[in-house]
Amino acid sequence: MLPNLPNIFEKLVWGDHLEKSGPLGRFAAVVLRYIYGLGRDVVFGQLTLRAMSLVYTTLLSVVPLIAFSFSVLKGLGKHKELEPLLYDFLAPLGTQGEVITQQVIALVDNVKGSVLGGVSLAFFIYTAISMVQKVEESFNYVWYVSKPRSFARRFSEYFFVLLIGPIVMVTALGMLTSIRSNAVVQMILANESLGRIFVVGSQLTPYLLITGVFTFLYMYMPNTKVKFKSALVGGLAGGFLWASAGAFFATFILYASRTQLIYSGFAVAITTLIWLYLSWLILLIGAQLAFYFQQPAFLRIGRREPRLSNSMRERLALNVMYLVGKAFRDPDATTSIREISQQLSIPSIALTPVTNALESAALLITTENEELLPGREMARIPLNDILAVVRTRGETGSYRDPAWTAEIDALGAEMDGALAKVSAEKTLSDLLDGAEGSGAGDGHLVDE
Repeated sequence: MLPNLPNIFEKLVWGDHLEKSGPLGRFAAVVLRYIYGLGRDVVFGQLTLRAMSLVYTTLLSVVPLIAFSFSVLKGLGKHKELEPLLYDFLAPLGTQGEVITQQVIALVDNVKGSVLGGVSLAFFIYTAISMVQKVEESFNYVWYVSKPRSFARRFSEYFFVLLIGPIVMVTALGMLTSIRSNAVVQMILANESLGRIFVVGSQLTPYLLITGVFTFLYMYMPNTKVKFKSALVGGLAGGFLWASAGAFFATFILYASRTQLIYSGFAVAITTLIWLYLSWLILLIGAQLAFYFQQPAFLRIGRREPRLSNSMRERLALNVMYLVGKAFRDPDATTSIREISQQLSIPSIALTPVTNALESAALLITTENEELLPGREMARIPLNDILAVVRTRGETGSYRDPAWTAEIDALGAEMDGALAKVSAEKTLSDLLDGAEGSGAGDGHLVDE
């Protein structure tokens, strides 16, 4: 029989034999583990599906997005710089990129506010915002974030990105152009040794801009706190992959004359779809790398869904309500799923089903700022109600209740009675009063 290659490779990656071989071996082990994790997520995860979804969304929103950016830049007299940006992105397509750029710019020129009716204008704005929303959803998937931004935050922050993004890009390119035409730069170029260094730096500038854009997206788009170092690692890797893929794809287009013969007029559309797919996939791979760099504990397990025991779910529900109530009593404190996740050292993806259940039972409220508050007065929140959310609420998938045997039903009722006797009509307010009286306040009272 053939050996199980995946198991052999996993033992090679996660074994300690490489780490025992010195610094070089430890470095090789780390690199292999990241490659293994990213490759596993591309092959078995949803990164490819989400990249395909973003390609479809891009086709619908590319004209509204560029039209929106065009109108913003036109107000500043910088709208002519938009065409080079689009051409640089489509440069790997070669001459086809020039054709697509001209066609898109022609479409944008035809989009005039006076021509669009109220419904059409609203559709354009909705399409542009939905593009950014799709990107956020994909990044939230990578970062195990179950709850997106609230509607108010989405509208304000997305609008900010759509307004500021084109201005920043055009301003940066304008500064680079002015620097290159500076007299001091011309003197540097005249020097043989310094001129070569400056030319190499100029060639790296587009890749550095891409890295900067990727880093910004990795820090800003997920609805969680991303460290700059992690985002920068993902941005550098994503920028390198994007530049490498662009060079490879440009070479492929140059020599793939058979593709144009087979697909004829559809060759431009097909190659554009492939390039868009590769671009989005690379962006998501960089985001996944940033996540693993910040959360290396997930590198081996990947996207395995957390499996909480009944006891853990009970303690988790009580602890969430305890921390929410404690923050509510402190006039200077607030709390959220992200903060509770960090305090309890539990991934937010494991917290969210419990908080959603508490919210549906009206024991918890999530504000527009994503802060968690008690759903009602804490003196009217019995501990039994909190436990009931995770103990008695659930569905079997059947349209009727389970037909328990009499013996098991009686035993279950006896166990429920014993648990109710332990809580003995205690409320969340009583729990907090007892913690304050005993001097406990570390947020882990229920777990001890």
